[in-house]
Amino acid sequence: MNVLHAYRLMATAHAMAAIYEANRSVCRYVHSTSRGHEAIQLATAFQLLPQDFVSPYYRDESLLLGMGFRPYELMLQLLAKADDPFSGGRCYYAHPSSNDASRPSMIHQSSATGMQVIPSTGVAQGLKFLEQHLHKYEGWAEKPIVVCSLGDSSVTEGEVSEAFQFAAFHQLPVIYLVQDNGWGISVRGEESRSMNAWEYAAGFKGLERREVDGSDFIGSFEVMRDVVAQVREKRTPVLVRATCPLLGHHTSGVRREFYRSAEDLQQHALTDPFILLEQQLLEQGETPDTLAQIRREAEELVAHDFELAKAAPEPDPSKVQEHVFAPAAIREESGNRNEQAQEKIPMVDAALFAIREIMDAEPESLLYGQDVGRRLGGVFREAATLAELFGDHRVFNTAIQEAYIIGSTAGLSAVGLKPIVEVQFGDYIYPAINQLVCEIAKSCYLTNGKYPVQTLIRVPVGAYGGGGPYHSGSVETTLLSIKGIKVVYPSNAADMKGLMKAAFYEPNPVVMLEHKGLYWSKVPGTEAARTPEPAPDYVVPLGKGRVACRAHEDKVQEGRSCCVITYGMGVHWAMEAAKQLEGAVEVIDLRTLYPLDEQLVYDTVRRHGKCLVLTEEQQLNSFAEALAGRISLNCFKNLDAPVQVLGALNLPAVPMNVALEAAMLPDAGKVLALLRTLLSD
Repeated sequence: MNVLHAYRLMATAHAMAAIYEANRSVCRYVHSTSRGHEAIQLATAFQLLPQDFVSPYYRDESLLLGMGFRPYELMLQLLAKADDPFSGGRCYYAHPSSNDASRPSMIHQSSATGMQVIPSTGVAQGLKFLEQHLHKYEGWAEKPIVVCSLGDSSVTEGEVSEAFQFAAFHQLPVIYLVQDNGWGISVRGEESRSMNAWEYAAGFKGLERREVDGSDFIGSFEVMRDVVAQVREKRTPVLVRATCPLLGHHTSGVRREFYRSAEDLQQHALTDPFILLEQQLLEQGETPDTLAQIRREAEELVAHDFELAKAAPEPDPSKVQEHVFAPAAIREESGNRNEQAQEKIPMVDAALFAIREIMDAEPESLLYGQDVGRRLGGVFREAATLAELFGDHRVFNTAIQEAYIIGSTAGLSAVGLKPIVEVQFGDYIYPAINQLVCEIAKSCYLTNGKYPVQTLIRVPVGAYGGGGPYHSGSVETTLLSIKGIKVVYPSNAADMKGLMKAAFYEPNPVVMLEHKGLYWSKVPGTEAARTPEPAPDYVVPLGKGRVACRAHEDKVQEGRSCCVITYGMGVHWAMEAAKQLEGAVEVIDLRTLYPLDEQLVYDTVRRHGKCLVLTEEQQLNSFAEALAGRISLNCFKNLDAPVQVLGALNLPAVPMNVALEAAMLPDAGKVLALLRTLLSD
């Protein structure tokens, strides 16, 4: 234990907080410092090895110093400079990400309180899989672990509970380091929670607990040394609650004088880790002159690095759109679609066969979600037999934890695994929106491309046959409002299989919406959803639509044609209606909603001059209405009539009664009536 090194880094953190406070106009971006938390953070950092993963939270600058980052590197993020090694000026101070092989890895860190716990647990889930089933760490003297740092107030988040449950049940090699300074922002712990993190953790069978005085570096070092050694060897989870004073502001924007009394600040100052460590060093025989010299050197380093950081270049605004996505792996349609084959399969089988081929070829792939495992194989039998073929370690059930199901894929992807996960119905994706928005979608962009999340998220959607208000929803507009994910929506078996393959190999997060009414073609008029099964090499690139039904050229030349832009169930409504209109209608199946095949859409609309955008979603403020606006803007000179939109009635939910359901939704008859009106204009 190098206590003098710890003192030097504490002096550095102290000097950094002081120079930030003295230069508030320069340090204009919101930030927190680690003042009061230095001891437990350094004690933790000193245990970490390059093969480990750590997820700091926004107060963990001392943890980063302990891992070997220079003040200059941290200040580049503080000042949002171009050379910020974590995010290139895109993210707040102490929001690190790193894949430097010489240090522990850090995946994307968001500001949303407690949200990092699920992705971090996903890393531990991935490490266990790699260790037990791909034998990656055989012969390693020091196996990798995960440390997830969080504040005590965040433990009240439901998503933290989901992570604790999964780690405890599956016995994952993760340490949850809870730093408890007694405050939320202006809310004290006793005002907002019935128990602290150590007491709360008692309810998770299999999650071991430790407590430590986080202001005492030597005591914290000993506890963290023992805990880390235990997790490296036993591969089981531990929660450590470290009590700390809060000596700085909550953030630079929410200052301590806004809400804290002088008495409270004085009480916290009594356990200042920097002062306590100095006293311990003096008691051990270090001289005041030695410690004073260390403080001077730290202040000089911080002042020097701060001047360098101030002078560092600003980001280039022309690069603001870089790293939203990693480059797509599949860009062209290829392979044999087998369109002339006689035997046709339903969409649900196409999905099943695609995943079976993927899992057979890719040992890093795994499939999990509610009820997809061996006993049922999915409520639509969309995963039937897969657990039998590939084992319960690769195809397995989870608890009802939509946030964990989706958020954990960020961690799995970071260690090189390729997760396919399922949310049982579109209506139940909302509990996972935090993870989708804060962690999955932003990861590539806010890590400057270091951590794109490769995951395929399957979501059955849509209404038919009285599914009712919680099993019939269409959620594409919600998903398309999230930037940083891709959304696909096949309408037939061939596209289902081809898109499934491309989505799996896409190095970015993809949500595949699968209309459950098309799975088996049970809805009248959806027989065209059954197609011959494409060959195993067939792929459909994301962002490429197709012509599902072509208008007769003579109708086009005579100006008596129109087009329907649609997807999913809408394709079948439109094709049924087109049969009654003698070649006057061209139907475009978008197949991918983002990225959108705008060229195909605009070229088709310009060719016909009349357009209907068709959706199953409630129409008002929908993706379909937004698309209609874009069509009007880009094709205005070629339009012979206003762009029409048809969607479901603007009701809060799909009613269960089949007559009410039918009244709410579009169908082929409603589409036909609107097309006749459009063609007569």
